[in-house]
Amino acid sequence: MIDSHLHLWQYDPIQYEWIDGTMAALRRDFLPADAQDVMRRAGVDACVAVQARQTLEETRWLLELADQNPCIAGVVGWVDLEADDLGAQLEAFTSHARLVGVRHIVQAEPDDFLARPRFRRGIAQLARTGLSYDILVYARQMPAAVSFAAAFPDQHFVLDHVGKPDIRHGEYRHWQTHLVRLAEMPNVWCKLSGLVTEADWRNWTHGMLRPYLDAALDAFGPARLMMGSDWPVCTLAASYSAVLDLIEAAIGEYSADEQAQILGGTARRLWNLTTPTSA
Repeated sequence: MIDSHLHLWQYDPIQYEWIDGTMAALRRDFLPADAQDVMRRAGVDACVAVQARQTLEETRWLLELADQNPCIAGVVGWVDLEADDLGAQLEAFTSHARLVGVRHIVQAEPDDFLARPRFRRGIAQLARTGLSYDILVYARQMPAAVSFAAAFPDQHFVLDHVGKPDIRHGEYRHWQTHLVRLAEMPNVWCKLSGLVTEADWRNWTHGMLRPYLDAALDAFGPARLMMGSDWPVCTLAASYSAVLDLIEAAIGEYSADEQAQILGGTARRLWNLTTPTSA
């Protein structure tokens, strides 16, 4: 089993200013030993560590952690995709086998960000490296994500957190329409992650989240879906094991092979991951 979306950090209030007062439980270090503990108890063998701040320093740090901890099978880091020296930045990292992709926190950017010529120029350079790109957007930005992914058919994209539907306010139809449009493109994969924190943190139920999981399952199918915890952010609303239980319940009627794809096989194939022996 592979967790396709997990975060690690050494907490600093300036570097992680997005962790506001409503997220006080996240204001501490979350390191590989902590991650390995919750993964082991849930029967998860390995993870992909995803950037949480937009610095080259963090990308280097995550890759160092991956070198030291076999349970980190891959890293989705950050590079400045609008920089004039992007080629040099990519060259400095692409020799590292554990770097599998990059991400920019587009949800915090203006809604037209994915259409910026400089950013798209950077994606064109990224496509030549074989690295994937994680799309992190809110549901309102999904139309822009559809146009963006369509413009780069040779680039592998991974939609984070199923496109962050506004579950808290019951939004579904607009999000689902654009989720299907993204899934129609064979160069787009999707992570079953992050839904518990898009719902009411204290009052969500499996029944509230199930329509969103079912929509993703119907749109992408097991071969392009990956289980992800979004730990430790998920702990604002649910434990690591509760998130995994939610996903396993949603895929319970799939065949053993299809479940195995969602729970690890898809991630292993997409990113050519080498994972440790079973926990």
